[in-house]
Amino acid sequence: MNFPRILVTIAVLTAMSGCTLQRAPAPGRLDQAGFQKLIGTLTDGWNSNNARQAADCFTDDAMFSSPPNPEIRKGRPQLFEFFGGEKGRPKTMSILWHHLIFDPASQIGAGEYTFTYRVRTHGMVILRVVNGKIANWRQYEFESRMNWEEMVSENRF
Repeated sequence: MNFPRILVTIAVLTAMSGCTLQRAPAPGRLDQAGFQKLIGTLTDGWNSNNARQAADCFTDDAMFSSPPNPEIRKGRPQLFEFFGGEKGRPKTMSILWHHLIFDPASQIGAGEYTFTYRVRTHGMVILRVVNGKIANWRQYEFESRMNWEEMVSENRF
């Protein structure tokens, strides 16, 4: 068997086995693991009252909104202050993610969460990542005294 034929045989067998090579994401783009790490860093920042860590997960010109509230927080400095600034927030906040989804091709992610700060809210966010950081964040949430299990009732997944 000659060398080119061996290479073709290896290529065919690899294709037939469904085996693919894992490629690193293009520079500035996240894969699923990178997205999970970004959201983990953000979560740790919020849950530990570390506004700097949380704000650093966003681009310099990020936009953060919560419709139907018309206010859009713009830029990392404004987000840093919103997340508690140098002193942190006066009360503990926490976010618990129930589902996280990410499409590496579009760099769009979404998640379903429970957030507690003075009141409990359940919500969803859709976000866009640019160069490894969150550029757009749009969340929809509502206040509820119910815990997650009560809220979703029988429709659990």
